[in-house]
Amino acid sequence: MISIIVNGQEQQIEENTTIKALLQRLGIEEKTMASAVNMEVVKKEAWETHTLKEGDKVEFLHFVGGG
Repeated sequence: MISIIVNGQEQQIEENTTIKALLQRLGIEEKTMASAVNMEVVKKEAWETHTLKEGDKVEFLHFVGGG
């Protein structure tokens, strides 16, 4: 197990967890989201291959429409 921060809260996850696997584990809808790891945007195409590491700071952002 490794420790990461997700939207400001510490989470324990398995080693070699990808962003996509983390989203599924947390039950977060991924259709209208962006993600950043350590303040760097990770494109949706890379979510299946981007592996999280000990101490990573992950932010999931929801897009909200308005007008």
